[in-house]
Amino acid sequence: MSSFSARRFTRRGFLGTSGAVALGAVLAACGGDDGGNVTQGLGAWSFTDDRGTEIDLKARPTRVVGYVGTAAALYDFGVDERLVGVFGPTKLQDGSPDPQAGELPVDRLEIIGNAFGEFNIEKYAALSPDLLVDNMFVDGELFYVPSESADKIYALAPSLAISTGAVSLPKPLRRMGELAVALGADPNAPKVTEAKARFDKAAEAVRTAVEANKGVRVLAASASPDLFYASSPDKNSDLIFFKELGVELITPEKLGENGFYEELSWENADRYPADLIILDSRTQALQPEDLGGKAAWRDLPAVKAGQVVPWEAEPRFSYLGCAPILENLAKAIESAEKTG
Repeated sequence: MSSFSARRFTRRGFLGTSGAVALGAVLAACGGDDGGNVTQGLGAWSFTDDRGTEIDLKARPTRVVGYVGTAAALYDFGVDERLVGVFGPTKLQDGSPDPQAGELPVDRLEIIGNAFGEFNIEKYAALSPDLLVDNMFVDGELFYVPSESADKIYALAPSLAISTGAVSLPKPLRRMGELAVALGADPNAPKVTEAKARFDKAAEAVRTAVEANKGVRVLAASASPDLFYASSPDKNSDLIFFKELGVELITPEKLGENGFYEELSWENADRYPADLIILDSRTQALQPEDLGGKAAWRDLPAVKAGQVVPWEAEPRFSYLGCAPILENLAKAIESAEKTG
């Protein structure tokens, strides 16, 4: 989760063929060392989520409503018709899909909320949901579920959370794949195995780029009109993984309550000199073209060097969604020049 997401949350309640085969075997097992097991037999369905909550149903869910990022990831893993509704950034103002919707067929899904704080309980109830699925960036809190109406929402259907904060990226990818299989997806479908192979290849490309261009300092950041947010590489799952791949990410010194970021006034935006800035690219964050009027932005070494690249600060937790992120990071690091 990016700085921007964490800020909203706290302020508003906030490999190759062998690898692909191995993926199928792991996902087909639908379990792991963290209790995330699924049980099916005689029509019953059970799944233990990342809160440690066991969801027991009489049958596999057929009407699933999810946070848009969760639904998009499950769709990448092969869950389709069981998805009936979404909430969270789904459509842009012009009616086109929000980037966070990934490849979701948004026009056939009921959108019960398109922004933070929006969750139409009447629309949700009318969908007769079997299951609510969501990302969990902060322990015990489902993302984009309004705290003031959470009890009413949870009373309508069981909820299931996949941990996506403070864990390295491969774990939520695996867990999302396990949930998809539990919902009936085929772990050996070409789309899934090819995406896994692409992801593994991209991860190695990042390692190679770091080795070839040592010492590139990278700052993950998000921008708003009044503040510049320096993100912690110890809370965001993608950044944790980037560090494991050898990327030299800058760690802010004065993190906020949940530890996701440090708030900096624009006058102090240069506190952490970086050779490369990866900037939150989501629609709710300011982009480089929005920041040209700020001298504090223009004067940053990475900006002067033209070394600012988009950061999908809230990644789509599927191999298909994350492989391009790693590919682009590898290219950016490979071509980056030291600024100081």
